[in-house]
Amino acid sequence: MSPFLDAMTRVPPLLAAHLLLAAAALALGLAISLPLAIWSARRPGVARVALGFASLAQTIPSLALLALFYPLLLFVSGLVGGGIPALGFLPSLLALTLYALLPILRNGVTGLAGIDPAVIEAADGMGMTAWQKLRLVEAPLVAPVLMAGVRTAAVWTIGAATLSTTVGQPSLGDLIFAGLQTQNWALVLAGCVSAAGLALAVDALLGLIERGIATRRRGRVFGAAAVLVLGILAALAPLAVPRAPTIVIGSKNFSEQYILARVIGHRLERAGYRVEYREGLGSAVIYGALSSGAIDVYVDYAGTLWTNAMRRRDTPARPAMVAAIGNWSARTSGVRLLGALGFENAYAFAMRGDAARAKGIVSLDDLVRAAPGLTLGSDLEFLERPEWAAVQRAYPIRFAATHAYSPTFMYRALESGQADVISAFSSDGRIAAEHLTVLTDPRRAIPGYDAILLLAPKRAKDARLAAALTPLVGRIPVAAMREANYLVDRDRNKVSPEGAARWLERRLGL
Repeated sequence: MSPFLDAMTRVPPLLAAHLLLAAAALALGLAISLPLAIWSARRPGVARVALGFASLAQTIPSLALLALFYPLLLFVSGLVGGGIPALGFLPSLLALTLYALLPILRNGVTGLAGIDPAVIEAADGMGMTAWQKLRLVEAPLVAPVLMAGVRTAAVWTIGAATLSTTVGQPSLGDLIFAGLQTQNWALVLAGCVSAAGLALAVDALLGLIERGIATRRRGRVFGAAAVLVLGILAALAPLAVPRAPTIVIGSKNFSEQYILARVIGHRLERAGYRVEYREGLGSAVIYGALSSGAIDVYVDYAGTLWTNAMRRRDTPARPAMVAAIGNWSARTSGVRLLGALGFENAYAFAMRGDAARAKGIVSLDDLVRAAPGLTLGSDLEFLERPEWAAVQRAYPIRFAATHAYSPTFMYRALESGQADVISAFSSDGRIAAEHLTVLTDPRRAIPGYDAILLLAPKRAKDARLAAALTPLVGRIPVAAMREANYLVDRDRNKVSPEGAARWLERRLGL
């Protein structure tokens, strides 16, 4: 099977989830926009406020809007005593609904305001009530204009829904994000083609409804609407089938995480569990997803939790740090730290070997001297993380420029000369393969980053699950992890995360 056809086999469940999310957001957008449009058309002051708010929401990047709902829902959940999911469907629904408001609201207000006053006067002269005028006169006249706004909102919503992957909601974005991070262009193409196809199909059906309304052909309207409803019902069908208990495995958005998620999944499947993956989650949300029960298990890194979640600035020895994290997570959220996997994936500044030798740079102290003439390339998170602030406190580093990239393209930037130094990862196989020099950290600004296996509170006492995963503890050396990572990240003869996970299991006798 070709890589593209293989990628397309992953589309149906993600397409169904994507359609349900977009349809729910569009329906909620309509439910809010239609009465607001009627009110705004009759009250210019209301129109200014409503359209201003909808326009403001539209100016916020969709990814940022999704991210903003996470702390907001956490705050609301804390006020009401829990129970409100801060990840997954709800934040995605709310963010996409805001995106759907503007085109529907603007077209509704414009359509109502554009009705010939003589028509309204005639309706008044016939003694029609306000409801009769709206139903029999205004609604038929404004419907074609309104449908144009609905079509725009539908296309925008379907496109923006791909970003819901970042907050734990399955969508076609799962394929796109995973493909970008692992340079599996078949996955990217499958996700993009499917999302575009869905948008075009929905737009075409809504177009038929729009033309049917304009030409008063009810058959066309009901036929296209029936196809839309059938599509949504088909997407809902899997939800009606009772599902076996499922373990949800979370992962962040880089190759190592995809590989480890599959290793965990394989062990749980052999133990009789049904598994599901939530991939592409950011460091800022994934621990919250675990503690809230949105995911059941994932691998994090000690330094990430130490600096981000615990707000610690000291750098104790690695074993002491892991033990302290285990105590803290159990005490504060009921999360169980099953153990460290045996390797560390620390932030480490790296340069091309020839460039480092030419400039005489072997440590971060040496880098301070040369930094004003160099460009730093980092991953998407590093420049906003406490680790970077700690490095700046320990070393007075001032680069000529800094640029953020996805991890894959960060290495590309170093190779092409667009970056002189990168915030690499110590377990990345590209360090050895590309002959990079990793700079030492003599002042110990960067904490340890042992890979640690975490279980959600509701799984903390599941002895069978713990027994299935305990053999991973202390079992994965950094050399083996580097090789597995490089199988996915190398330019030629690439292996999928699934294949790399199988290779790692064979290498370790798992």
